[in-house]
Amino acid sequence: RLLLIAAALAAAAAPAASFYLPGLAPVNFCEAGKEKPECKSGIELFVNRLDSVESVLPYEYTAFDFCQAEGKKRPSENLGQVLFGERIEPSPYRFTFNKKETCKSVCTKTYDTTKPEDKQKLDFLKKSMLLNYQHHWIVDNMPVTWCYDVEDGQRFCNPGFPIGCYITEDGRPKDACVINSEFHEKDTFYIFNHVDIKIYYHVVENEALGARLVAAKLEPKSYKHTHPDNPDCSGVPMDISNKASGEVKIAYTYSVTFHEEKSIRWASRWDYILESMPHTHIQWFSIMNSLVIVLFLSGMVAMIMLRTLHKDIARYNQMDSTEDAQEEFGWKLVHGDIFRPPRKGMLLSVFLGSGTQILIMTFVTLFFACLGFLSPANRGALMTCAVVLWVLLGTPAGYVAARFYKSFGGEKWKTNVLLTSFLCPGIVFADFFIMNLILWGEGSSAAIPFGTLVAILALWFCISVPLTFIGAYFGFKKNAIEHPVRTNQIPRQIPEQSFYTKPLPGIIMGGILPFGCIFIQLFFILNSIWSHQMYYMFGFLFLVFIILVITCSEATILLCYFHLCAEDYHWQWRSFLTSGFTAVYFLIYAIHYFFSKLQITGTASTILYFGYTMIMVLIFFLFTG
Repeated sequence: RLLLIAAALAAAAAPAASFYLPGLAPVNFCEAGKEKPECKSGIELFVNRLDSVESVLPYEYTAFDFCQAEGKKRPSENLGQVLFGERIEPSPYRFTFNKKETCKSVCTKTYDTTKPEDKQKLDFLKKSMLLNYQHHWIVDNMPVTWCYDVEDGQRFCNPGFPIGCYITEDGRPKDACVINSEFHEKDTFYIFNHVDIKIYYHVVENEALGARLVAAKLEPKSYKHTHPDNPDCSGVPMDISNKASGEVKIAYTYSVTFHEEKSIRWASRWDYILESMPHTHIQWFSIMNSLVIVLFLSGMVAMIMLRTLHKDIARYNQMDSTEDAQEEFGWKLVHGDIFRPPRKGMLLSVFLGSGTQILIMTFVTLFFACLGFLSPANRGALMTCAVVLWVLLGTPAGYVAARFYKSFGGEKWKTNVLLTSFLCPGIVFADFFIMNLILWGEGSSAAIPFGTLVAILALWFCISVPLTFIGAYFGFKKNAIEHPVRTNQIPRQIPEQSFYTKPLPGIIMGGILPFGCIFIQLFFILNSIWSHQMYYMFGFLFLVFIILVITCSEATILLCYFHLCAEDYHWQWRSFLTSGFTAVYFLIYAIHYFFSKLQITGTASTILYFGYTMIMVLIFFLFTG
C-alpha cells in the first residue's frame, strides 16, 4: 500500500520530480510513430557531477568545456543530493528507442592556445584527466556503466568512466591508458571523445505497454576525427600533447545500439552493478566474527550478573539475618557514594541528550534502508531521511538531557536546554561551514548553495530547537529519578587503584571490542564516501548496528562492575567514555585509510577529508557513548 501511495504521489508530482522516484513507477518506451500516453519514444541522457578518487572536489558537468544541452530545464534535486554535491543536468545526447545511431556528431570544441581563456579551459581539461576525473551518466534513472575485466576473470561494472588519461614523460600509462596499446606517445593526454552506448531493454508481457530499459552500458573510445562535420569513428586516437601549442580541435561523437534482454526483469535491473561490487563473503565473515565477540561478552555479563552478584547478594542477606558485624567489601562498600552527582554533570547530560537523538535517528534510517526505501536508485534519499529525522528528534534529546541533569541535582535548566539545542549541532555546523567555504573557494559542485544553508539553519532553529525545548519541559516537569539508596554527606576516599582499574587504561580497553565489530563494515562505508563506490548492503549494516549497540552496552557494564569492585564510584563519565572511545579508534582507522588506500593529492582535498572525518567522529562518539 505504501508503494502504491508513493507511486500515486510520484505521478501527481511534476515531471522533473518523477525522475527521482525509482522503483515505484517504471517508464515504458516504444518506437517512434507508435507513441501512446503511457509510452514514449525519446530517451534522455542526464549527466551528474564529475568526481575523482584522487581529489575530494567534485565538479559540475558545466564546469568543463564539454558539449552542453541548450535551453533544457535541469531536474530538481532533494536535500540529500544537494548536501552530497550531486548536480544532475540534461545533456545534448538524445536517443530514440530502438533506433540505431552510428558515429553521430554532438559538437566540436576548438581551442586556440594563444588565447588565455581557451588555454585555461584546455588546462582544466588536462588537469582533470591527470587526476582521473570520471563522468557519471544516467539513462532512465540507471547509471550508464563501463564494464571491463579485472583479475580472476571477474567483470567489474563501474558506474562512471574517465574523461581521458595520461602517458607520463617516461612512457608509463596512467589509469585508463592501459586499455589501448595505441596510447603510447610520451607526456601526452588522450581524451575519450567517443562513446559506444548499448541499451538493453525488456519487452513487457503485456505487449501494449512497450518496453522497459534494464541496463545501459558504454565503452569510451578516442578518435582523432579528421572531418569533424562528417565523422567516421576510425583512425588514430585523439591525443593532446602536454606541450601542444596552436589550435586544438576536439570533436565529440557517439554510437548507440539497442538489444533485447529477456533474462533481466525491470525490478532487478540494478543487480548486475551490485553483483560486480566486491566482497559480500567478507561481510559474512565479519558478522560471524562480531557475533562471537557478542556471545563472549554476553556470557561474561550473564556470569557476573547471575553468579557473582547472586552470590554477593545472598551473602549480604545472610549477614543481615545473623547480624554479623563482618566488614563489608567489594561494590557494597560504595553504596553510599554510587549516586553522587558526577563532575561536569551539565556537559554529560547534554552529550547524553545529543547521543540519544543520533541513536534513534540511525536506527530509524537503517530500518527504512533495510526495507528498500533508500536504495541507491533513490538518489539522496538516505541523507534527506537522516537530516529530517535528526530535526524531528529534538524532543527525545531535550527530554533525556533534562531528566539526567535533574537527577544530577542541577538547577540551571535554561543553560541545559540551550546547550542541548546548540552545542553539538553548533560544532557540526561550524565545521561544515568551514569545509563549505573551502569548496566555494575551489569552485566545486559540492559547495552547498547559500539558499540551502539558510534552509538547514531554518530547520534547526525553527523546528529542532523548539522541539528540544518541549522535550526539556516535560523532562524537568517529571520528578527526578529516585535513587534506591541515600548518598552519604562525606565522600568516601577511593583506595589506590591497580593499573587496569585506573580511568585511562579502562577506557582505552573498552573501545577495542566495539571497534572490532565494525571495522570491516567501516572499510566499505569509507569506500562508498571517498572512492565513490555504491553502498547497498544495508541489511549487513543494520545487523552490525545492532551488534555494536549490544557490544558497547556489555563492554561498559563489565568494566563498570570491575571499577565498582575496586571501590571507585566515579562511574558516570567512565561509562560514557568507555564506549565513546571507539570513536578514537575510528579516527585512527580513517587516518590509516587516508594514507594506505586513497591517492588524494592537494591541500584543499586533504583538509576536506579530515574536516568531514571529524564530523563523523563526533557523531560516532555521541552515538556510542
